Amino acid sequence: MAKKTLLSWSSGKDCAWALHLLRQDPAVEVAGLFTVMNERFDRVSMHGTRAALLRLQAAAAGLPLQTIDIPDQCPHEEYAARMQRFIDGALAAGVESIAFGDLYLEEVRQYREDKLRGTGIEPIFPVWGIPTDQLAGQMLDAGVEAYVSSVDLKQLPASCAGRRWSRQLLAELPAGADPCGENGEIHTVVVGGPMFTHPIPVVVGEVVERSGFAYADLLPAGTEA
Repeated sequence: MAKKTLLSWSSGKDCAWALHLLRQDPAVEVAGLFTVMNERFDRVSMHGTRAALLRLQAAAAGLPLQTIDIPDQCPHEEYAARMQRFIDGALAAGVESIAFGDLYLEEVRQYREDKLRGTGIEPIFPVWGIPTDQLAGQMLDAGVEAYVSSVDLKQLPASCAGRRWSRQLLAELPAGADPCGENGEIHTVVVGGPMFTHPIPVVVGEVVERSGFAYADLLPAGTEA
């Protein structure tokens, strides 16, 4: 029997590709998405994705969405407590595994495994270990559409924010930059691809710089007025 699985949904391309791969695995039943939200700004942390766009993504994926709201500048203890309540609820609902779109950062994977150890829920990593140059090519070949929503200004210029994640952009990245942004160079918001029933039209709004990052505001088309 397929394992009832929730997918950690950051709104970006890597978790979207994880969804695409999970749906090809007969041992997995993707039952829903969940996202951690900054409750002050009503946006996905780091990606800066608006709640309205997040809901459009879930609708295009044909999956229910749960959000875990956390305070701005959330203390670690409070974050852990809210995540534990979520995990307890998932277990009560019959969830057997939680999937993540992590690519190769061992400390991130270890953290997730540690938090789920002993809970009865198995962590799974469908895109883990795929070389990121190959992974980027696979996603682009399959028609994944995404925009750069945030940029670490210590690694890349602010002009990258709001740009389409494309072969042209990848060709312009400096040597050593990860094409999928796994080292935090960029975060993306996915708006189209084989994991969606339809593309999501968006408009790139204001770009702001804050706390060492440049954020591009991506708005669902028709809401920018």
